[in-house]
Amino acid sequence: METTIAQSRWYRLIPVAFITYSLAYLDRANFGFGAASGMANDLNITPATSSLLGSLFFLGYFFFQIPGAHYAANNSAKKLIFWSLIAWGGLATATGMVSNISVLIVIRFMLGVVESAVMPSMLILLSNWFTKTERSRANTFLILGNPATVLWMSILSGYLINSVGWRWMFILEGLPAVIWAFFWWRLVDDKPQNAKWLSNEEKEALEERFAQEQAGIKPVKNYAEAFKSKTVILLSLQYALWSIGVYGFVMWLPSIINAAPNMDIVKTGWLSAVPYVLAIIGMFSASYFSDKTLNRKAFVWPFLLIGAIAFYGSYLVGSTNFWLSFVLLIIAGGAMYAPYGPFFAIIPEILPRNVSGGAMALINSMGALGSFIGSYLVGYLNAATGNFSASYIFMSGSLLLAAIITILAVKNNQAVPNPKMVKQVV
Repeated sequence: METTIAQSRWYRLIPVAFITYSLAYLDRANFGFGAASGMANDLNITPATSSLLGSLFFLGYFFFQIPGAHYAANNSAKKLIFWSLIAWGGLATATGMVSNISVLIVIRFMLGVVESAVMPSMLILLSNWFTKTERSRANTFLILGNPATVLWMSILSGYLINSVGWRWMFILEGLPAVIWAFFWWRLVDDKPQNAKWLSNEEKEALEERFAQEQAGIKPVKNYAEAFKSKTVILLSLQYALWSIGVYGFVMWLPSIINAAPNMDIVKTGWLSAVPYVLAIIGMFSASYFSDKTLNRKAFVWPFLLIGAIAFYGSYLVGSTNFWLSFVLLIIAGGAMYAPYGPFFAIIPEILPRNVSGGAMALINSMGALGSFIGSYLVGYLNAATGNFSASYIFMSGSLLLAAIITILAVKNNQAVPNPKMVKQVV
């Protein structure tokens, strides 16, 4: 069984992947705290400009996904992520040193550019190391860096802003990525055959299992053919809509909470962390049962539907009851994060290795476009209407459409291999 092959992979690679993605996510989410504190006043940032700055990251993130994934798949994910860590750490630190909006605009865009290859590169790296029945859980441990980071970052950022101001918050939360780059370089190998800590028997067992999995997948000639796949097209649209909800939520939750009566930035930090506790529980549960059943679809669309209903509930409650609305936001946040592991297990199981990385990059780049739209329009709607009702409806509708598209795009048990073809390889 797969669980007996090189158990050391889990404790050698997963913690490193988790920490790396956590650091990548840190500077995406802490901007919301800078915007909710004194940053806007110090730099004379208008609400409209604040929305643009919050979303510019994702515009840079959108453009360079596929080239980065191509390099990672054909050269080295390890090398690409090493230089990305150093670059984004430096840019994140520089955010705390800016004195005018023009420089901040450039920094936010460039942060997206240098981080754009990280997610597809990490997914490619994990697909080189973990088998089909492990992949959803491996992906979940990686993407767990997202809600786990926002959880502790929300609390820490509130205290840092309160103690040393928004500038030092960005500086102190940016430097760790530069330091971690050298740990990453020391600890990670691109493929099992490069790892000195695996025995020859373990390497051969993994290679045999990967060969069996690839034998059950229809060959695809190139990226152009893969990108024309109905499943890839629909999942790209689905992920864009899903990301509208996620990043509209992540970027503006601190501002939503901070607007409540008798609220300060420290309380905002603590309350902003709560939805991500539920998110972590949901991610572990969904990935475990998805791997156990090899059913991806059933562990994606129901959670997105729950998120849509919860946002709509927050809209109905409005400002009449902050705590009820906040509970519904907790449910929405947890539900939106739960399906990430199963979702990113779909593509490597329906497309061969030569194109799966590019397809995941395409989907992730469309997610970045959705993130740009979500973070910008949610901020814009909040500022234009003076409340959060319109943005709740916007995020609810996006998640509802994402759930429907998932049902249409993914076949039941699509991940199950062809037994005859596997048997031929064996």
